[in-house]
Amino acid sequence: MFRLQGSKVLAVDMTGDAVKAKNGSMVAYDGQMAFKKLSGGGEGIRGMVTRRITGEQMTLMEVKGQGTCWFADRASEINLVNLQGDKLFVESSNLLATDSGLRTGTSFTGLRGASQGNGLFTTTIEGHGQAAIMSDGPAVVVRVSSQYPLTVDPGAYIAHQGNLRQSFQSGVTFRTFMGEGGGEAFQIRFEGDGVVYVQPSERNSIAGDV
Repeated sequence: MFRLQGSKVLAVDMTGDAVKAKNGSMVAYDGQMAFKKLSGGGEGIRGMVTRRITGEQMTLMEVKGQGTCWFADRASEINLVNLQGDKLFVESSNLLATDSGLRTGTSFTGLRGASQGNGLFTTTIEGHGQAAIMSDGPAVVVRVSSQYPLTVDPGAYIAHQGNLRQSFQSGVTFRTFMGEGGGEAFQIRFEGDGVVYVQPSERNSIAGDV
């Protein structure tokens, strides 16, 4: 149902089913489509409460109908992820669309640092189906194993899946080394077995300078 046209446009062929997509990301469609705005990315009352507590905001729309709908967002590169009952963790700003077989929610992933004690939350996608995630430039998919843990700058992190453990460690990032950062910088460390999606640029985020 999901297919890429080039690397920056997602085409979704629908036969009466529905997809959830980032609000405002539809660029064209043919056939008969109905659009409905959804409040937040989680499911049900529990999702609403979680989002209120965590501040994780993700504005989605539901598209349902017969025909083909095309999605894009700011000429971002699009990557398709197939889920077979497993869970994908993704930054909400990097999520473009999910099909109807997937559930979205919010998950607590750890503490940003002992000095701040702030929680870091991320969007979760799980079930059977396809998801489309975006990156600023072509994404790099890095395999993590027990022998080869991975450390990532928070501004370059997009998503991860598999049996991975996250931890946050203070350290010198490239930005602080070049004198562009301030405060306590930290990095995300992944251990276990899975994959991490990284983009070749850093978003503006306080995450790297907490």
